[in-house]
Amino acid sequence: MQHLRTELAQSLDEAEWNWLSPHARRNSLIVVAAELDLLDVGVAIASDDISHIKHWIDEALIQKPSQTQLSAWNQTQTKRFKTLIVQPYVLVQEVF
Repeated sequence: MQHLRTELAQSLDEAEWNWLSPHARRNSLIVVAAELDLLDVGVAIASDDISHIKHWIDEALIQKPSQTQLSAWNQTQTKRFKTLIVQPYVLVQEVF
């Protein structure tokens, strides 16, 4: 598990919305709530930790972007996000 965490940590990055929007169109974007650690969520998804993932989905801490979010982000192509790719998903957290 530590190896997976280290490998994913190297993929943590930051990106602007104009880079992420194609992933949203492919329905592969997952928005991670600010109170969660992006790396923890990535490790849980990569290792199929169903109990954590289900809890986060039930609590709306991880979810697909809403139409409201997509509309707002499309207005600001330079909006920044912390990102983590966990195939086939791109996990994002808004940078405020």
